[in-house]
Amino acid sequence: MKSVIGAHWNYAREIRSILLRFVAFAILLANLLLGGNEGAERTHLIVVVSYLVISIASVATARFLPDRSWLKTLFVVLDALLVVLILYAHILGGPVTENHNLTTTGLVVAFILLNHVGLKLDRRLVLIFSGLVLASWMTMLAITAARHHSADMVSLIGSFFNQDLGLTVSFGFTALAIYLLAKDHDRTHKEALRADERRLNLSRFFSPLVVADLEEGSSAIDLERRNAAIMFVDLRNFTSFAENAPARELAWVLGEYRHLVSGTIFEHGGTVDKFIGDGVMAVFGQPSPTEDDADRALACALDLVDALSDWKNHSVRNGYPALNAGIGLHYGTVVGGVLDSGCHSEFTVIGDAVNVAQRLESLAKSFDAPLVVSSALMAQLREPVPTALWIPQSSVVLPGRRLPIDVWYLRREAGFTPAEENTNYETGGVQTAFHRSSFQLSPPAPDMCTG
Repeated sequence: MKSVIGAHWNYAREIRSILLRFVAFAILLANLLLGGNEGAERTHLIVVVSYLVISIASVATARFLPDRSWLKTLFVVLDALLVVLILYAHILGGPVTENHNLTTTGLVVAFILLNHVGLKLDRRLVLIFSGLVLASWMTMLAITAARHHSADMVSLIGSFFNQDLGLTVSFGFTALAIYLLAKDHDRTHKEALRADERRLNLSRFFSPLVVADLEEGSSAIDLERRNAAIMFVDLRNFTSFAENAPARELAWVLGEYRHLVSGTIFEHGGTVDKFIGDGVMAVFGQPSPTEDDADRALACALDLVDALSDWKNHSVRNGYPALNAGIGLHYGTVVGGVLDSGCHSEFTVIGDAVNVAQRLESLAKSFDAPLVVSSALMAQLREPVPTALWIPQSSVVLPGRRLPIDVWYLRREAGFTPAEENTNYETGGVQTAFHRSSFQLSPPAPDMCTG
């Protein structure tokens, strides 16, 4: 998809191209009116009128049919033929005995129209235009030499290798330079498109700051051990809903949910590591760890609790299923960076901390909790723990893990309705509820993060 800036540049380039075309027309018209075309007035008049018609048609095509490439090619071919007529109109109209050297007007128009084609920055069009003009030009030089030479071969060669041939070579070198510029532009344009595509793909998973870091080729993308906060978000009973829901409804619900979750994650400087069906894995501290990763991750999780609760209530009011969400949050050491696996390279994190965060998200279902946080993450907070009705649970055994861990979770309030009704709820936007639900209004228990 073309960017707005790219469209603006294309429009500006087209305006410059049109101006050059009408400069050439003004020169032709002035030459016709001032009588600088003795012996070829009729041919010159035909060229001027034809060029005016072609110019108007070319401008109209650029305005109303910008994507018809064959029309652009047609106008370039017609321009080339008209240049040939301008260059040697006096040959067609004058007797053999007269001087058939090139006129200044013909040369000026030829070079102006070459630059006009060059401004399109399409090397194919430059090649077509210059190829036709040069081939015709050389042919006309040969015809002129044949009409003026004496019987011997030396005079024929002398008639061919004259000043006009040097001008032809100059035109050819100019055309080559413009062709090389158009080729460089083609390569730069393709690289820019690839960069935009990479940036678009990255922006689906990373916050803008992380995207900038990755584009600069930072060493942070190398696979290495680092500390990070890992978050898993998952919808409850989504599989049952997906089995019976129409495809359009399923796509709408899943897309809205992902948009909401990823937007909130990006808002807090996190990274969406991957989407797994209705699950989302996010990382805070990837690709570069910071001192407040745990704080941002917890703030994001609490905002997601509110936002997903609002989203659920909005869905119910509009006839969609009430889908609760569970969030697991843990802090630990991971191996993060670009994981090369042959045909597919993935920017991700792996390690025990990832497995623990996923187990905590599953644990949220058995606790009937919207959020379960490990004590390891609580211990990493630099700011006071956000006010909420935290419920501690010690020595929780996680499946597949030998050592138990301590956790803190929030109990889900049955029938909770947002404190502030938002009748203008936009499903595509990120909802951050500042009026937290009732389970977040009580002060935290003392020493909650020290155990």
